[in-house]
Amino acid sequence: MPPPTSPPTPSSNDYDLTTPLPSTTGLRQTLPSYGDAHFSLFLRKVFIKALGYTEDALSRPIIGIINTNSGFNPCHGNAPQLLEAAKRGIHLNGGIAIDFPTISLHEGFSHPTSMFLRNLMSMDTEEMIRAQPVDACVMVGGCDKTVPAQIMGGISANKPVLPLFTGPMMPGSHRGKRVGACTDCRNNWASFRAGTIDLEEIMAVNEELAPTIGTCGVMGTASTMACITAALGLIPLQGASAPAVSAARLRIAEQTGASAVAAARAQRTLQTLLSVESFYNAAIVLQAIGGSTNAMVHLMAMVNRHPGIRGEVSLETLDRIGRSTPLLVDLKPSGDNYMTDFHNAGGMAGNNPANIAGGESTPRQCHI
Repeated sequence: MPPPTSPPTPSSNDYDLTTPLPSTTGLRQTLPSYGDAHFSLFLRKVFIKALGYTEDALSRPIIGIINTNSGFNPCHGNAPQLLEAAKRGIHLNGGIAIDFPTISLHEGFSHPTSMFLRNLMSMDTEEMIRAQPVDACVMVGGCDKTVPAQIMGGISANKPVLPLFTGPMMPGSHRGKRVGACTDCRNNWASFRAGTIDLEEIMAVNEELAPTIGTCGVMGTASTMACITAALGLIPLQGASAPAVSAARLRIAEQTGASAVAAARAQRTLQTLLSVESFYNAAIVLQAIGGSTNAMVHLMAMVNRHPGIRGEVSLETLDRIGRSTPLLVDLKPSGDNYMTDFHNAGGMAGNNPANIAGGESTPRQCHI
């Protein structure tokens, strides 16, 4: 048996008060104001070592993972599994993964409305990315306002960030017919109010509309924002539609973790990656998939967070693109099918902006 190795020796500069700290990465970045920087770093190491970290672990690129798991958010019910898969990708590629919480928003559990909480979540996301010593960050999210909030916060924080979607739920079945939230929630409730279905049936369908964890299984705001994010080049194409309960979703999480380490080393931030053309592509995809009208509001909020794009894309821009872009996708609420059908038919691979005639597209750049 080989002799045990000695513990790594910390950088002497961490304790040499006559020498500036050697870098502003890892634990040495965003130090709190406790007098001199060396003492601030010393205190930081004192406390994080209480969690069992070694000097070797703490010398690696630190990749934060935003954990939006919540007992009130079934859209994010697979977040614990995604965190573990993302951590695997980070560790296999030489980083150290540290997760931390932010606000978690679900449409059905946000009184009186989730919209004003979107901005609060974007502030939470931005400030936690800024405040903590992360070289890059994986943002786990999915439900409607979560994704725009995270991208808004990520743009403003101006650190490398990568979205990781929880993915859509599977459709349910009621009396031999497929059903799914939230389009079929509304039409079944309308039938109950009209007296065309009875109490027993509405209670039965209630248990099938959301049969698994994940975001709504239709082209609602959550899936729309996932497709838009793929058009922006921030996630793999498959990452927009792989079901929440699939093995593919876990593999995407591992890939995202690996990509986060690469993004940290290359210092790829959303402010450097996104362009006016990126948002043109997003607008084209929004129209081609028959996406949620809420996405117009979210796209403009994202545009206005970017100092180099603010004012270059307007509602008039989105309207012009919409008038020249064909509708290609037949999904509820405007059509008949579900996100699982979209995914099985190729998903966003068949809706690359460059493939859509009539749009003002440029070749999609995948940045991860």
